[in-house]
Amino acid sequence: MQKERESVSNAAPIEYPDKIDGAVLKVAGVVVLGAIMSILDITVVNVALPTFQRVFGHGGQPVAYSTVAWTVTAYTLALATVIPMTGWAADRFGTKRLYMLAIGLFTIGSALCALSQSIGMLIGFRVLQGLGGGMLMPLGMTIMTHAAGPKRMGRLMAILGVPMLLGPILGPILGGYLIEHASWHWIFLINLPIGVVALIYSWFALENDKPTPSESFDFVGMLMMSPGLALFLYGVSSIPSDGMGSVKVIVPAIIGIVLIVAFVFHTFRPQHPLLDLRLFSNRLLSVSTVTMFLFVMAFFGGLLLVPTYFQQIRGESTLDAGLLVAPQGIGALLTMPIAGALTDKLPVGRIVPVGLVLIIGGMFAMTQINGESSYWGYIIPVLFIMGLGMGATMMPIMTSALKTLRPHEIARGSTLINIVQQVGSSVGVAVMSTVLTNHLKSSPSVGIAQSLAEQQGTKHAPTLTHDQLTYISQHFPSITSQLPELAAHPTKAAQIFAPLFHDAQVAGGHAFGNTFWVAAILCLLTIVPALLLPRKPLPESSKEDVAPVMIH
Repeated sequence: MQKERESVSNAAPIEYPDKIDGAVLKVAGVVVLGAIMSILDITVVNVALPTFQRVFGHGGQPVAYSTVAWTVTAYTLALATVIPMTGWAADRFGTKRLYMLAIGLFTIGSALCALSQSIGMLIGFRVLQGLGGGMLMPLGMTIMTHAAGPKRMGRLMAILGVPMLLGPILGPILGGYLIEHASWHWIFLINLPIGVVALIYSWFALENDKPTPSESFDFVGMLMMSPGLALFLYGVSSIPSDGMGSVKVIVPAIIGIVLIVAFVFHTFRPQHPLLDLRLFSNRLLSVSTVTMFLFVMAFFGGLLLVPTYFQQIRGESTLDAGLLVAPQGIGALLTMPIAGALTDKLPVGRIVPVGLVLIIGGMFAMTQINGESSYWGYIIPVLFIMGLGMGATMMPIMTSALKTLRPHEIARGSTLINIVQQVGSSVGVAVMSTVLTNHLKSSPSVGIAQSLAEQQGTKHAPTLTHDQLTYISQHFPSITSQLPELAAHPTKAAQIFAPLFHDAQVAGGHAFGNTFWVAAILCLLTIVPALLLPRKPLPESSKEDVAPVMIH
């Protein structure tokens, strides 16, 4: 091990030009194609869940939402299982071959998903997709870092950041359009031409790299980390639907945590662990990772709230909700190239706090939304400002995490960063979903309005429980006096229940505003580790192939 490290560290550092040349842009194009496929697919499928309930139902009965939600959960768990192995596999087989294998698995999985005849088949093929998709991002970051070198990483990572930030925004727009104007099959079929192009492009654009097959595979670590991470994320993702005290949440989460903790103790024993936690002795990597974990919790959790607000509270379609969120992506597009260029010239500690201030301001502004907030007068300008902050925050953090790693550490470092990002985003979504659900449940009018909305389109008068009728009689006597009309005129339901729908809209708006307080506070906490990022230029010796800075 020592001889191997000495031979690597004594090698002459690679000379990289300062400007982004055509060769590097070709490599960036390959990576962006893979990232677009992987990230867009997640958000596009989220939009299609109600469609899956209907098309895979039997005898007029839709499939339970908890069942179709496994199309998302299975993909996420497959990602969590394969990501820890990516660093070893990249060293063992070479990044080019492994990247092409990942694209192939994802593309084949997409084709099989489109051919699914049952919800069980779709869930199974989503696992195959996830095995390929889980390797695309860490491998893409590794390829980009090797191609760019430390002096150009900021600008190149800004390119990779485009699909990472725009995927969650464009996904609902694309998914809504395909489902409305074509069929659900096309949310998977659209990956086929992209995958074929990416495979051919990768073959010609990526250089053949030399794998290092001398490293042994950490089977014990794999048996701890991969299932531990998958079980933990499964437990966390079950919180919104089952509650914190559910056996479905507690048992998998505890087993997952035990396995992960056992892996942490194990990882310092083998010469070549599955995940090299020794990399955290690099102070910049450690601080950047903590900053990114808190940031993605708030970012991905808050990102979930906005389109949901437009659909559930304001009654917008999936397509319109996606379009209304687009200003956030536009803001990110404006600042991301600037932040990328500045990251190559200035210490990241001077860039990230500025972006965080914009996001924090936007998050606190969103705490004031209600069921009648103006789109153009309030919500859209706030989303645009948050987008400006996002473009100046996420990729500089990731760039700083990778910038001081030595070449032979990059694959393992990319894997670590992607695991932290996956866990952070899953925890953030679970936290925001749980807080929002609890706030919505605290308003009876919201529950009644949702029940009435589900019964719309039927030829019969809506049915209400005894408790719901009691609540209506106490708070909406005008509705109670008109209820006898429903039997003869069920189409008047929307008119009769209008006061209750208005009350539910106001209460729901406040529920979203209160939930944004959690996202805002998480963003505020992110400032603490962000202030520990370097505010002075790193010594030249630390920017190339040298030992990482040690924590004292």
